[in-house]
Order: sequence, then C-alpha cells, then structure tokens
Amino acid sequence: MRIGPYELPNQLFVAPMAGVTDRPFRRLCKQLGAGYAVSEMVTSRPDLWNSLKTSRRANHEGEPGPIAVQIAGTDARMMADAAAYNIDRGAQIIDINMGCPAKKVCNKWAGSALMQDETLALSIVEAVVQTCAVRNVPVTLKMRTGWSAHHRNAVALARAFEGAGVQMLAVHGRTREQGYQGSAEYETIAAVKSQVRIPVVANGDITSPQKAAEVFKCTGADAVMIGRAAQGRPWIFREIAHFLATGSLLAPPLVSEVRRWLVEHLHDHYALYGEYIGVRSARKHISWVTRSRPGAAHFRQHMNSLDQSVAQIAAVEGYLDELNETMDRIPVCDGEAVSMTRGQDMVEVAV
Repeated sequence: MRIGPYELPNQLFVAPMAGVTDRPFRRLCKQLGAGYAVSEMVTSRPDLWNSLKTSRRANHEGEPGPIAVQIAGTDARMMADAAAYNIDRGAQIIDINMGCPAKKVCNKWAGSALMQDETLALSIVEAVVQTCAVRNVPVTLKMRTGWSAHHRNAVALARAFEGAGVQMLAVHGRTREQGYQGSAEYETIAAVKSQVRIPVVANGDITSPQKAAEVFKCTGADAVMIGRAAQGRPWIFREIAHFLATGSLLAPPLVSEVRRWLVEHLHDHYALYGEYIGVRSARKHISWVTRSRPGAAHFRQHMNSLDQSVAQIAAVEGYLDELNETMDRIPVCDGEAVSMTRGQDMVEVAV
C-alpha cells in the first residue's frame, strides 16, 4: 500500500475525527497496529490559523510519519494556501475533507456539502493538487457516497478527482443525509473501486476483525478506515491485522496492558493540551475505555469531578487495578463488551 512516495506498513487506517484523532490518539493507534492516521480537519481560514485549536492540530512533534493533515473549506485559493501552510509545518500528505456531515460544516458548504457542487469541488481539488505537486506532496480525499439517497455521485466525482491528480480516495458508505444513522452500504465503494486506478479506502461500520475482512471482500478496497470503533478500543487495529493474517481472533488485551496504554496516552495528552484543558478533554477517552465495565458508571462520576491530572491518573490506575483483581483481560465481542472473570483464559479461536 503506497501513497505517493510513502509505503505504509499495512492497510488499516485511522479515520480523521474532530476532537478525537489528535496527535496523542494517532500515535496510540499506530502503536497498536494502525498503519496510517489522518489528522483532525484543519480550517482553510487564515484568520483562524493562529488560534490555539489550529496550532495544536498543526503540531506534529514526535509523530511517526507519514504525517497526513486533512484540510476543510470552500474556496479553492484558500484551500491551496491551507495546504501550503500545513506542509510548512510538517505535513507530508494533504487530505481534502469532502466527507464531514456535521451541520456546522455543511451549512458553510464545506465537507460533504461540496459534493452538491461538482464544479466547485473539482476546482478545489485542482488548486490543492497544483500547490502540493510543486512540493512533491501527494493529495488524498475523503468523501461520502453522495449528498442524499437520490444524489449518489461518488463514482463520477472519483473519476474526476483521479483525473485531477488525487492519489487516494477514502469513501464512507453513507450519504450526507444519513449522517451516522442507519447502516453503511458498500456497493458504492465497490463501484468507485471498479472505476479508478488509484487506491480506494472503505470506511463505515467496521467494528470487528470479521467485518473488516467482509468489507475487503465485498468492496475490493485497498484499505479499510476505522473511526468510532477505535474510540476506547484502539487495539482493534492489531486485532484486525491478526485476523487477516491468520484467520483467528487475537486474545483481548490484558487489563494491565490497557492500564499501561491508557496512562501513557494520558501523559501524552496532557503534554499537548496542558493541565486545564487536558484533564477535561481526556475524560472522553477514559470513559470510552471503561464503558460497560463493572463499576464503570460510579467510576466515571468520580473521575469527571476531578480537575487535576495527577488525581485523574490515580483514579484510572486505581479503577483498572481493581478491575484486574476480577478479570485478566478486557474482552470485546463485535464492538460490545462482554464479561469475563479471572481464570478464564481467552485463547485464539479459529474462524
């Protein structure tokens, strides 16, 4: 799997998610088996580039490459300038956002709203590709199947984007109209794959190793992109990699492993955001990891009342140490937690 000059270690990607896939989370997912991760989207508005939020998103210190940054906007010149801005700050791949369904993005005709205006969408792609080509930086793009059930134009746009120089396409198997409701469909992704020569990445509802294998088979995609399923379960990438290689399910991680990963992630998180914002923004990551576990509701209530990083880490360590007294591993079945008591060894299960 290659994107321009970059050879990737595998075909398992972390989807860009605003407020989630920051540098610490991308680094954690890569540590646990992801071969590629795209940043949260960075605005193309130059008046916001000096904001604290954008400066954090443009900070790639210590991040393993290739560094991919997603940009969002509606003006071709501003998008090209945003690409150059991020390249100057370490971006090695530029990704164009035409997939975000959020109202605050689409109401400004950015994200997946651009799929309604094919002429504007293509002009943005051409401007960004032209700017990046001079710097030998590949351009990729993430989109949906279309704006609505009656306006699925992903195939036509994919051909146009390939012709304009895009080197990889990621397709979420829903329309903008669907948001994240209903089920992702993969027929459109398969149709896109059949019509272009560049790599195509399948995204949407990939929540288990078995589902990943199924999506590879039914779409012919070159890679799969996992988003929400990695929230609280970043080790899903190593689980999928193991299943694709062996046909067997990897044993769930030890509670002690999860404790170590989470604490390391929290320290990385605080280092980026600082004490005040770091403690508060870390709460969602802690809640995702501990959801559906014994005593999780009481723990989260206590954890959300803490406002110091030292206390937050102590609470996490204490909770997971108590959990480790009753169970060896943190098992997951098709994206849902299941109970397991200490002494029940989880072995690889042939499928």
